Amino acid sequence: MLCQHCKKHTAVVNYTESNNGAKFSYHLCAFCYADLFGELNNKTNNDIWAGLFGGSNENKKVCPVCNTTYDDYEKTGLLGCTSCYDVFKEELIPSILRIQGKTEHVGKVGKNNDELGLHRRLKTLQEQLEEALREKKYGEADRLNKQINSIKKTLHGGGSNG
Repeated sequence: MLCQHCKKHTAVVNYTESNNGAKFSYHLCAFCYADLFGELNNKTNNDIWAGLFGGSNENKKVCPVCNTTYDDYEKTGLLGCTSCYDVFKEELIPSILRIQGKTEHVGKVGKNNDELGLHRRLKTLQEQLEEALREKKYGEADRLNKQINSIKKTLHGGGSNG
């Protein structure tokens, strides 16, 4: 669960208060808790909070390649190496989804209308056509075939994109 205050870090303090029959819940990261209520600055308090809210100093994930911890990432915003993406994948996915809107890299290839981009698009369409024919999806195969012919006409005949 993300911190309700900054919406960036994982909530480590989950506190529910009841006041005149109304319940108020707070889910805060350590940084926001420190800003709003003061630092949990001694080891005894940190161990108590960790025990109450499921955190543990002994079970923290560490990248075996560069020894970066997820806490290091939260403090600096930087991962130590490419292996960190695999080690901290579970923690990183929600942030990547929130920032990028998806977790799969697409790049700029799909938008290229130059010759190289058209050749790439042609190859992709031909693979999709073969798949559609294998699966006996003839309507989709017809649509893909028209797109392929349009690209071939553009590449070889100098025509415009369809």
